[in-house]
Amino acid sequence: MKFAIVGAGGVGGYFGGKLAKAGEDVAFVARGAHLAAIRARGLEITGPGESFVVQPANATDDAAILGAVDVVIVAVKTWQLPALLPSLRPLVGPQTAVLPLLNGVEAPAQLAAGLGPTGVLGGLCAVISYVARPGVIEHLGAPASVSLGELAGGPSPRVEAIRKAMADAGITALVPGDINAAMWKKFAFITSFGGVGGVTRAPAGALRSIPPTRALLERAIAEVVAVAQARGIALANDQTAQTLSYVDTLPANSFASMPRELFEGKRTELDAWNGAVVRMGGEVSVPTPVHDFIYRSLLPWELRARGEAAFA
Repeated sequence: MKFAIVGAGGVGGYFGGKLAKAGEDVAFVARGAHLAAIRARGLEITGPGESFVVQPANATDDAAILGAVDVVIVAVKTWQLPALLPSLRPLVGPQTAVLPLLNGVEAPAQLAAGLGPTGVLGGLCAVISYVARPGVIEHLGAPASVSLGELAGGPSPRVEAIRKAMADAGITALVPGDINAAMWKKFAFITSFGGVGGVTRAPAGALRSIPPTRALLERAIAEVVAVAQARGIALANDQTAQTLSYVDTLPANSFASMPRELFEGKRTELDAWNGAVVRMGGEVSVPTPVHDFIYRSLLPWELRARGEAAFA
């Protein structure tokens, strides 16, 4: 299969690198110093139990030169997607599947609006990896997986073909019975863990072991579950407990990406995480006071990172 990996950072670089190593036809759409290093030295994947270099690696900053491919994996930050949509159109032909691996739950609808609904799948991933330096993706060794499925539900030949290609590349590839519910399960986790971690500046071990903070995290998760259920997403009644139990399994020193970006003064995914919970909760009349507090608390730092607010 011919894959285009749009966004060769921690997520796209890791999974795209695994596919390329297995012999799939993979092109990376990247930019800046990372692109230059991939072109010069290949794409290196390193971490516990695996270390390899994809060389030569097919990498470009102009998706249009690639033409239509079988699968487009979109692995960028949520706030980058709207501006990126026009550049994706040359990659999409009548048979192309578009697989978003973004945090949040709104990417499939955004992609469908810009590219047409028939090609877009639902998707999510679990992986702890990042660009250690230009051209190098470091995987921290935690189990990594991709989940994908038709947004309308049910099996399909294209989903099975992608799953098989990933499995053959050593990627744990899952096809949930309800990809929308699977995406919301991750959304409940990442928005709550990331948001509470952002306002407290504390890692997983502290969040779950300090009783008042654990209670705050639990309330944040429960708000997302309530919003999902009000929107017709089939989440279990014990989903809050399941998500909190998952937080209990995380390395004690771990953070979500949003707190790390806050620490570094970078733009975050606040609007697509906690902001989206507040917005979507309002649409179905579900109160979300914890996420509203998180959003309002972190917004000054987000605006500062965007260059829209200045303070010492």
